[in-house]
This record gives sequence, structure tokens and C-alpha cells, in this order.
Amino acid sequence: MSHGPSRRSLLASAASLGAAVAVSTGPLAAVAHAGARGPKVLIIGLDGALLSRIKDAAAPTLKSLMADGLTAPSALYANPLAPTSSGPGWSTLLTGVWPDKHKVLNNDFTGHDLARYPDFMTRAEAAKPSLNTYAVSSWAPITDTIFSPKVDTRVSTPAAEYDTGTTARAVARLRDTDPDAVFVQLDNIDHAGHSDGAASQQYLDAIRTADGQVGQLVAAVTSRASYGDEDWLIMITADHGHTDAGGHGGSSWPERQTFLIARGGGATAGSVRHDVRMPDVAVSALVHLGVPVDPAWGLDGRPVQQPTPDDFDALRAGLKPPVDETGIGSGVIGFTHAPPSGWSVDNARMGGGGVTEWRGWSFTTDEFWTKAQRDQQRELNIRARNVFAVADGDEWSDKAVTGTFDSTLISPAYEVRGGAAATLTYTTFYRHEAPQKGEVLVSYDGGTPVVVKTYAADTPSVVESLRLQVPADARTAQVRFRYTGGNNWFWVIDGVKISAS
Repeated sequence: MSHGPSRRSLLASAASLGAAVAVSTGPLAAVAHAGARGPKVLIIGLDGALLSRIKDAAAPTLKSLMADGLTAPSALYANPLAPTSSGPGWSTLLTGVWPDKHKVLNNDFTGHDLARYPDFMTRAEAAKPSLNTYAVSSWAPITDTIFSPKVDTRVSTPAAEYDTGTTARAVARLRDTDPDAVFVQLDNIDHAGHSDGAASQQYLDAIRTADGQVGQLVAAVTSRASYGDEDWLIMITADHGHTDAGGHGGSSWPERQTFLIARGGGATAGSVRHDVRMPDVAVSALVHLGVPVDPAWGLDGRPVQQPTPDDFDALRAGLKPPVDETGIGSGVIGFTHAPPSGWSVDNARMGGGGVTEWRGWSFTTDEFWTKAQRDQQRELNIRARNVFAVADGDEWSDKAVTGTFDSTLISPAYEVRGGAAATLTYTTFYRHEAPQKGEVLVSYDGGTPVVVKTYAADTPSVVESLRLQVPADARTAQVRFRYTGGNNWFWVIDGVKISAS
């Protein structure tokens, strides 16, 4: 956490109040699963860990897991949605929804909506009461508040035991009983970040220690007598990053860092992906456990086992370094004006001059776009993934311009069924300042485009679903996203598709 008492003092206070929670249904004897390999999940949370520093550290276990499975760097939000602190971070990872839904906006958990958006183990227990679920953490609020009493066993490690005790308890559970889902949170990397900074040797030493503890946990899994009959998905993640000097809670790129390392669940050895977001951890666990994800739950995560790339993601290999932008960093690759196959951009009415990167619709990444200018809410683009399209009149106008921003992003022609209903779905994030406007237009069989949605007020990051009534005999539908304005704000589009209703 970025302010207030240390983790250790909080844990000592919790221990004095009897906060070591243990609500258990009793151990189950380890048994081999007959037939298909029984799915099991182990999630290990490394509080405040930076993937870049894991790569620098003596961390053989974590590096082996990366070599054997998936590595997915990812990024968080920032204020005014929520700070990059532990309460919002762990809640997002464990519930499968962003802070605008679970409402954990600080480390006090005031006003949270965890009853509506519970942790993944609570959902798993509701669907399959026979599952054995276990959560243990060094930071007590995770097991006191985020995980509900529906979880079979929750343990908030007493301060005197801390990560050593957390590890020992989890190892015993994995070795001596038959759990189906286990969550373990280790806290000492975050302490090193606060006390010495992420650039310090002490931070690397804390990663090395945590790596040894992860190794104990993995060994407890692989040495199980029934391991050959089990299908383990192991996921390693973090709730936030740290600055070089130490601390988090703000909007800098290091503070906004998180990641997923996953082995099992069909993850390809040595693979790297850029489409994974924080809520995917909980959803991936549910899917692996065979729990059907009900759309009515409103989860934001997607299972990492089922990648769903869109057209824009194919552009990543062709992204370019900065041209006019000076604050992004010369080593950051992240924009292009070349649309993916089947798409086009109409800049016939686009003004001249301005910042090259943002002249008309551009295709970019979270890192590149948010580094262009911090603290103007670009960090709140939480539901776009990997490469997305952006029209940014604000950044375009940071150099002298002529005329106004007027650019149209045009989709391929999607097949539709004449006389039937269809649904246009896309992810969007729109920040408004008059006289700016965003218009969504649809044309059928190359006919005149008709406006189906207009944006003229702030719209947070959402997935839009617009019902279309396809004219009789129409065979194709094409979508246009037209953004007009000047030195105003921006519009993000991602994940566009049209499907039968």
C-alpha cells in the first residue's frame, strides 16, 4: 500500500484482534481421480512484484514456469478509477471484474460490492459445493474481506509467521490434503519495494526469497502421489508494481504493472501474450475447474485458455516507435496508421499538421498511448486489449494544426442475413469536450451510411451492444466510426464484430 501503516503493523494489529481466520470443513484424504485428470488450480500472488525485475533476479522457479508456459505482461488502471494499491488490485484479480464494478477503491474496502461480485472460489463453491477451496495470505484483508466465508478455509497468517508461515501452511495443504483450488499471497516483495525501492538489491533479494517459496509450493504439487491423475493450472500474478524509488498508488507505468505467468491449462511453453488483463485470472480459474461462467454475472475477464484476438491485434508486429512524441521513450514500440486487412481509414476531411502519431485514427497500445500523456484518464481504458484504435484530438493538437480533426475508421463488410436482427458489438472509451463528436454509422450492401449511435458525453470503458435490424435482402453490413473535433479529448474502439442476434 502506498500510505499509512506498514503491512507488518497491519498484520500485527490483525493478529492482536484474532484475525487469523480458519474456517475449515476438515482435510480430505488425497485420492486419485478416476478417468479424466481432475482439474485443480493454484494461484500465487506476489504482492508488488515487477515482471521486469523478476527477469533480473535470481529466480529459477519463476523463470522455469515462464519457459514451460505463458508469460503475459499487463497493466492496471489509475485514479480517478482507483489507485494502484492492494485493495483494488487483489479484488480485481480475484473477482474477475474491474473496480468500477466491485467498488473496492482503496485499502479500507469502504463501499465495496463484493456481495454482487464475489471472489472466484465463492462462485466455484456455489456451482460445485464438493470442491475443496483454500486461501492463505500474509496481507489479512485478502482472506478477511475479499474471500467470503463460503470458501472452505481462509487463513490470515499471523504477523509473527508472515510469508514463511504462509508458505508452510500452503505447502502442508497441498501436500497432505486434496484441495481443488488454492490461493497463496506472499507480501515481502512489496515490503522491499516500500523500504528500498524496486531498483534496489534488496528488492531483487526479496524476489529471490519469494522464488524459493514458489518453488516449495510447486514441489508440493508435483510431488503429490495423485499428481499424474491431476490437471493443475498454476498461475502467478501481482496486484501492482513499484517505482524505482519505492512506493505505488500513482499512475506511472511501473506502478501500473502486473503480469500473469501460467503453466498448465493448455498454455504453450515459452509463449508471450499481450491480450491478458487482470480479471482474466479469476475467470481462467473458474473455466479450468469446469464452472460454467454465466453471462449474467457480468464478469470482465476472459479465460486465457480461449484466446479471442481481434483484427487490430494482428498489427502488433508492425507497430512503430515514436516520431513526434517525446515522453514515450525511444525504445517503446506502439503505433501505426496502417489498418488491418479489410479495414480502412478515411482522412479526406482531416486537418493538417499536428502530432504525427495521432493524425487521424491510429492503432496503438496501452503503454504507448498512456505514456503520451499521463493523468488525463487514458489509464481508464480498461476493457480494450492488446492493440486498439484511437482518435485523439487532444494529443494531435500538441503541435500546430490546420483545420479540424475529422477521421473515419471503416470496418470490413460483415455478412448478415436480410430481414433478420444482428448485433454490433465493440469496446469503447470516449472522453468528451464540445464541439467534439463520435458517430457510429452502418451501411448495408454499400448503401448510404446511417447513424446508429452518437457520442457527445463522457462514456467510460464499456462493451457496447447495438441491435441492428437488417433490411430485407441485405447481405453485408459495414461500420464507420467517425470522430470530429479539435483540441478536445479522444475516442477508443476495439473488438468490433457483428453477429446474428
